[in-house]
Amino acid sequence: MEQIIKRHHIVIVGGGAGGLELVTSLGNKLGRKHKADITLIDEELTHVWKPLLHEVAAGTVDSYEDNLDYLAQAHWHHFRFRLGRMDGLNRDKREVYLAPTLDNSGNEIVPRRIFSYDTLIMAVGSVSNDFGIPGAREHCLFLDNRAQADHFQDLLLQRYLHAQTQTAPVQEAQLTVAIVGGGATGVELAAELRHTARQLVAYGLDRINPERDVKLVVIQAGPRLLPELPEALSHAIEAQLQQMGVAVHVNQRVERITADGLYTQEGLYIPATTKVWAAGIKAPDFLAHLGLETNRINQLVVEPMLQTTLDKNIFAFGDCAACPQPDKTQAVPPRAQAAHQQASLLTKAMTRRLKGKTLPRYIYKDYGSLISLGRYSTLGNLMGNLTGSVMISGLFARLMYIALYKLHQRALHGTLRVALTSLANLLTRPTRPRLKLH
Repeated sequence: MEQIIKRHHIVIVGGGAGGLELVTSLGNKLGRKHKADITLIDEELTHVWKPLLHEVAAGTVDSYEDNLDYLAQAHWHHFRFRLGRMDGLNRDKREVYLAPTLDNSGNEIVPRRIFSYDTLIMAVGSVSNDFGIPGAREHCLFLDNRAQADHFQDLLLQRYLHAQTQTAPVQEAQLTVAIVGGGATGVELAAELRHTARQLVAYGLDRINPERDVKLVVIQAGPRLLPELPEALSHAIEAQLQQMGVAVHVNQRVERITADGLYTQEGLYIPATTKVWAAGIKAPDFLAHLGLETNRINQLVVEPMLQTTLDKNIFAFGDCAACPQPDKTQAVPPRAQAAHQQASLLTKAMTRRLKGKTLPRYIYKDYGSLISLGRYSTLGNLMGNLTGSVMISGLFARLMYIALYKLHQRALHGTLRVALTSLANLLTRPTRPRLKLH
């Protein structure tokens, strides 16, 4: 009788930037050699790099051209993909519960299922935190996923088309976009929307004056934009935005949002038809009900080895994890570079775990930040042991910003495929519109 060998089963929940890089790497290293079974679970069929979502929303990136199919990636890189949204966990039985998957009409496509694991890795990312502000959930747009970004782009184009064809002049606030939150998403979205407004005029929507009719406003609760960046860089970016015609309001804490606009505690009222919430993050709410230790924003508390504090068989990383830094005064910031570093460490950790060896500890390395202001400018700072913090801008900064996405693509596809895809995009770019127009 043939003996059935049960391999160690690693289940990764969440196919964002970090989760997809990790499962691809584990598939190549362990799945291909049949050293472990690797399964990725995600509620979507495709992946779009989250730092691109503001460009998808503005229409400067077509999500249908820049997405990745999980099923194809699984086929190419020796792991399994299963569609579903995790909604429960049994730690004693080592089982993950998935909710049924429904179509747009509410019909069940995939039934409720249970998956067993030997090692579970949570990589479910983060969602916007509206802090319970009245009207935020009802009247604001969010950019947590591709569907929301696509909806934003559709709505934006519809409002431009209506303004172009209406008989009356464009009304006050009709094309105003108020963005709550002066972090990277809010700042980069404002710059992309300015480019979109000007480009649409070039494509024939010439009844709209992009400077007079399209008003862009960024509202920040703190004293300056991008508080995680050096102060000089933050002020330089604010000056660039204002030069583009973006109104910036700092020290303004939003207290209420209506269909017509938003109100701040300091007495400011900003009329706006389109409101966007980009003012903070939290981990998905279901994490707080799994029986694991979480913090006030639902992040799973992990040790430096990225193991959860209450269960050594469950790991977490990226935005959904609260990982201590060596000084233990603060956690690793929820940034893409942290998730990339942690994915690389967990690849090594899983190999060592299968051999019963000691797991490596994660130490965050800050390599700086880059902020893209669309086609107008890119600014940032680079961090290094020799140079300290060095402010960069212009073409060099833009190339560095593009390189970040290429590094993500290389982790998923390899150097040769990324090089060929980049060359193909460069050759076909003159035949494509600069905006998604449908």
